[in-house]
Amino acid sequence: MKKLTGNINVGVFISGRGSNLKELIKYSKKNNTNWKVKLVISNKKEAKGLAYAKKNKILNFAIEKKKPQFEKKALNYLKKNKIKLLCLAGFMRILSKEFIKKCKFKIINIHPSLLPKYKGLNTHERAIKAGDKYAGSTVHYVTAKLDSGKKILQAKVKIFKTDNSNSLAKRVLKAEHLIYPKAVDIVCNKII
Repeated sequence: MKKLTGNINVGVFISGRGSNLKELIKYSKKNNTNWKVKLVISNKKEAKGLAYAKKNKILNFAIEKKKPQFEKKALNYLKKNKIKLLCLAGFMRILSKEFIKKCKFKIINIHPSLLPKYKGLNTHERAIKAGDKYAGSTVHYVTAKLDSGKKILQAKVKIFKTDNSNSLAKRVLKAEHLIYPKAVDIVCNKII
């Protein structure tokens, strides 16, 4: 795998505990990747992922503003820090078409379903209710259309008859932790 002499700066948007953020940081350090998490931004100041970023000496901000102000301020931070890839990791806000257009870098998201199935919310509950044999997770490019960008990686998780949305969500999250860092590798190797 080709490596850069320097690092590709990755930004991460979060809204909560930041479990995928943690996996991205751990993976990049352990595997000496050609990318590093340089900036973390949350739309909620109480997001636990911000504390993890701070602990790892990663620049982090909470921007609790309405969407237009959030996006304007966030875009300034992204540009200032020379971000080449933005990862949405449990970021519970839909980005505007204008924001996506202004970004001169790739944006990727991790979604807890086997897209194109179950875009949006309540994915586990919907998969169980439909009688699906598998659920899973998809890392995809972000476009102006919700959960519709080109797929980068997917992970399948078997649905058991005893599953409820919580038990399934826990297993899907484990799959997310495995594939998101690998998807970042794939995208960053194309940036080189």
